[in-house]
Amino acid sequence: MALYAVAPLRGVEHLVLDDLAAYAQDRGWTVPAGCAVADAGPLNQAPAVRAGWQKVRAAATGRLVHGLVVPSFPHIAYRPADWDTERSWLLGQGLFVIATVPTELQAGLEPGGLRA
Repeated sequence: MALYAVAPLRGVEHLVLDDLAAYAQDRGWTVPAGCAVADAGPLNQAPAVRAGWQKVRAAATGRLVHGLVVPSFPHIAYRPADWDTERSWLLGQGLFVIATVPTELQAGLEPGGLRA
């Protein structure tokens, strides 16, 4: 599993990642070294400019992870156009995504809720 979040301020990224790590650990999931990453700043930053998100993409492309844990889907992409792009990419990689705080977008990535 990869863990990913966007923290509002620099220096507090570990707080969000600690919660995600505990969530993954409770389920018996393994997080490879370097696959727990966070960016700092506003959620509305384009995913393409976030260094942490690019690390997650590299891990997925390299088949180091098969799933992703995020606090909520807006941490991946906040704007609808960005979400559509990233969602399509995630599905194309065969990744499953778990949001620890469900949102209305979750139905698109839950088992049985996949949309083409």
